[in-house]
Amino acid sequence: MIKNKKSILKHICYTEMVYGRINKKLNSKYSKGEIEKMIFEIIEKTEVNCFVKKGKNFYISNEENNIRITINSNTFRVITVDLLSKIK
Repeated sequence: MIKNKKSILKHICYTEMVYGRINKKLNSKYSKGEIEKMIFEIIEKTEVNCFVKKGKNFYISNEENNIRITINSNTFRVITVDLLSKIK
């Protein structure tokens, strides 16, 4: 999974729609740059044992930030984020 973490950090990308979706799910008003920085930093500091590949997606759970990031495993495109407290 370490290889996948490096690939994700190198190739991560976003669609225009995902910025609005992230702000809606997190109940925030982050700029595109702030979202990209936040996502990158969370992925970077998350241990690889918190990365799960299920089907066509990676699910990256970070309890410290109470967030789960969903990324397409083929395109490395961020799909969404969810608060962990709402998932359980």
